[in-house]
Amino acid sequence: MAETAPTAADEVASPADLARLLDRHAYLCDEGLATACFLALRMGRPLFLEGEAGVGKTELAKTLASALGAPLIRLQCYEGLDASQALYDWDFPRQLLHLRAAEAAGVGDVARLEGELYDRRFLLARPLLRALETAPSVLLVDELDRADDEFEAFLLEVLSDFTITVPELGTIRAERPPVVVVTSNRTREVHDALKRRCLYHWLEHPSFDREVAIIRRRLPAAAERLAGQVAGAAQRLRTRDLLKPPGVAESLDWTEALVALGVRELDPGTAAVTLGAVLKYREDQQRVLAGGLDALLDGG
Repeated sequence: MAETAPTAADEVASPADLARLLDRHAYLCDEGLATACFLALRMGRPLFLEGEAGVGKTELAKTLASALGAPLIRLQCYEGLDASQALYDWDFPRQLLHLRAAEAAGVGDVARLEGELYDRRFLLARPLLRALETAPSVLLVDELDRADDEFEAFLLEVLSDFTITVPELGTIRAERPPVVVVTSNRTREVHDALKRRCLYHWLEHPSFDREVAIIRRRLPAAAERLAGQVAGAAQRLRTRDLLKPPGVAESLDWTEALVALGVRELDPGTAAVTLGAVLKYREDQQRVLAGGLDALLDGG
C-alpha cells in the first residue's frame, strides 16, 4: 500500500473527511464511529471505546496515530498497575553512578549533589508523562477494565487537566494535549466519573458486507469468494455459544493464514486444519467440529 501523507488533527473538517482519512490507512469505520472520533479531535476530549475483543478498538488508535503522523504511546492496563508504572520513575542505577562519579571527583557540595540527583535527565518517563511531553501524540489507554479502581481514579485526575506534578521538579503541563483513546472489553464496569470526562462509543461487530470489505481492504491478496466465506463463517460463529466468539481481528488472522496456504476457496478440510487461527479455545474448536464444518461454511 502506498504511503499516505499525515494530516494534522485540525485539518480534519468533518466526520466524513475523517472516515476517508482512516480508509486511506486501511481502517473502515461507520458513520457513528467516525462522528465520535471527529468530535473527540475537535473538542479535545478523550474517546472511550467499549466493545468485545477484536472489534477494532485498539486498531483505531493505531490507525489514527498513523493518519495524523503522530507517535502512538500505549499504556497497556493490567491488574496491579500503579501510578509509578504509568507515570514516571527515577533511574536509580544512573543516579547511583552519578553519585559515585561525583564522589570520585571530590565533589563536596552535598546540597548541589542532591539537586543533581533529581535532575530531569534521571527521570524515566512512562507512557502518561511521555504523552504529555510529546506533541502531537496519540495516547492509547488499552483495556482500562483490567486495571484497579484506584488506577482509574488516578487516570481521571490526569485526563482532567493534562498535568502531572513531580515533587522534585514541579508541575509538568502538556503544551498540546494528546489525542486520547481509552478502550475497555467490559470485563467490569468503568466508573461514571471517567466516562463523563470522555466521549463514548460502543463498537459492534461489523455487518457481513462491512466485514467482507474490511478483509478485502486489509488483505487484497484474498480472493473475493474466500473473503465472503470467512466473513460468513465468522458471523455464524458469533451466534453460537462459544467461550470467545471471533472478532474482526480473528477473521483477518484466518484469512491471512488461508492466503499464506494459497487457498482461494474455503472447504471443510481446510477449515478444520486452520481453525486455530479463528478460535483460540480448545473447547470452542471441539464444539464447532462436533457441529460439522459443512453447516458452518454453507450457512446452516
